[in-house]
Amino acid sequence: MQTNFKRLAIMLTALLAVSLSACSQSKQTKSKGKVLVAYFSATGTTEGVARQLAEATGGDLYKIQPVQPYTEADLDWRNKQSRSSLEMKDRKSRPAIEGKQKDWTKYDIVFVGFPIWWNTCPTIINTFMESYDFKGKTVIPFATSGGSSIKQSCEDLKAAYPAIQWKEGKLLNRPSKEELETWTKGCN
Repeated sequence: MQTNFKRLAIMLTALLAVSLSACSQSKQTKSKGKVLVAYFSATGTTEGVARQLAEATGGDLYKIQPVQPYTEADLDWRNKQSRSSLEMKDRKSRPAIEGKQKDWTKYDIVFVGFPIWWNTCPTIINTFMESYDFKGKTVIPFATSGGSSIKQSCEDLKAAYPAIQWKEGKLLNRPSKEELETWTKGCN
């Protein structure tokens, strides 16, 4: 009887060790997705927020750079003939982007940041969205603005790219580290 009890104890101990090992391995392999913070910034405001966001998420940064950089005159929204005004009037406008993001396939979560122009995202964001395959990726917009909300931008992006798995976007004007950490906690 004592021999059977010892065998049973040894078997239960072995079974418990195997179970704990399996749980430990599943936690190790179930790591959060790799994050990319892609952003377009004409004046540096959105870039500052993107850097903070990359730090909060442990993500990599990718700057969406136009082949032809925007000048101050290009950004004059009061001038109906300025480059930005003309691009935003033409919803088919796709300003060319310099280079490509390397290792695109390793990212699971992509934050896409931009300043809000004319109550939506600049058309260069469409160029970016059409330059990559977003299948299997979660995309989260963020924006900076002097007075507009991000709502219209998010609606426009979802309508233009309905096959993409979108998460709720957020307007991030001078966010605190705590605000970014709280917002991104559920994202990755």
